[in-house]
Parts: sequence; structure tokens; C-alpha cells
Amino acid sequence: MIELKWNKDADTAIKQIHDRKYPEALKGFCGEVILVGINYDKDAEPGKRKHNCKIEKISL
Repeated sequence: MIELKWNKDADTAIKQIHDRKYPEALKGFCGEVILVGINYDKDAEPGKRKHNCKIEKISL
């Protein structure tokens, strides 16, 4: 599962996945799921834009 954010942080993206219970959409799936939160700094000037990413593995 991937959540993208602009001008926030990758932790906020992962928190949203948990808060909104996105993994529940996979009920019945047995195994591991990879959660990915990506943030992109869109307000920085071109050539200086950065992104950050957080990856978390959960078991269902």
C-alpha cells in the first residue's frame, strides 16, 4: 500500500494508512503487506526538490 504526500512527511503518510485502516481492505489475505509512505517537497525550487520515504512491513 502506498500513500503519497506533498509538503508533509513520510511518517504522516504511514500514519494515514493506519488511521484510515487501509489494510482492512485486504481482510482474508494471510501474509505480509508492505506499507510505503512517500513525501515530495513540491514547493522547493526546481533542482532542489527532495523526497523522503518510509517503509513498514505488517502481517495480516
